[in-house]
Amino acid sequence: MTSVDLAWRIRSGAVEMTHRAHASHVGAVLSAADIVAVLYANILTFDARNPKMPERDRFILCKGHAGAAVYIALAEMGFFPREWLETYCADGSLLSGHVSHAGVPGVEFSTGSLGHGLPVAAGMALGLSPKTPGERGGRVFALMGDGECQEGSVWETALFAAHHRLSNLTAIVDHNKMQGLGFSDDILTLSPLREKWTAFGWNAVEVDGHDHDQLRHALSTRDPERPSCIIAHTVKGKGVSFMENSLLWHYRDPQDAAYRQAVDELESKRPPK
Repeated sequence: MTSVDLAWRIRSGAVEMTHRAHASHVGAVLSAADIVAVLYANILTFDARNPKMPERDRFILCKGHAGAAVYIALAEMGFFPREWLETYCADGSLLSGHVSHAGVPGVEFSTGSLGHGLPVAAGMALGLSPKTPGERGGRVFALMGDGECQEGSVWETALFAAHHRLSNLTAIVDHNKMQGLGFSDDILTLSPLREKWTAFGWNAVEVDGHDHDQLRHALSTRDPERPSCIIAHTVKGKGVSFMENSLLWHYRDPQDAAYRQAVDELESKRPPK
């Protein structure tokens, strides 16, 4: 499956799942869809039949409220049946609104309390660091949101990872310039974000977070001496016209005419077979 096809399936599936469950955060899923798709289609080393394979790479969705994106990617990659997606956010379902590892093959860590994902990723990266020259060592990827970068634990971890030269750690910021209650720079200024990560000792780059070629290049590049941060410029609600750059769709679920319009717009963008 190509990353373009997977990204489309993530977007379409997220609209369907949030509609069915009356669940929030569809805008956050649409924002991150291309990043998650490129990771699973092109970058991560894994075996869906053996989710705990020691040689696997690790991915942590720090912005756990966008968990539907990961659930869809895992189902499409064969970690569990696609039918599980129909239970998203239902009572008793394994697929909770914020991504959970409990009983869900392929999920490394339960998230939702922002600021916790990157510290755990750094710990994993430290444990997986090569012990002998030439040893591969597993890579760890952590996808964060804008508001999450306002958490002190993120910057404590940035210092820690640079100090320990965790070259197998890559942080990705889904930089859609919005968070739960408004535009990020109106709440607590993040700019200049790349320069901040660079000052903390990271290899920091900026990319178009919806350009799969740029994402593939950045995600596959590994600095031999430093952790990396990819600042992916994205659009909240990307792919559905009335959701783009609209704070409403951080919490609102698509119903009635909005649901039908979202489905129609995404269907018109279905990749050719």
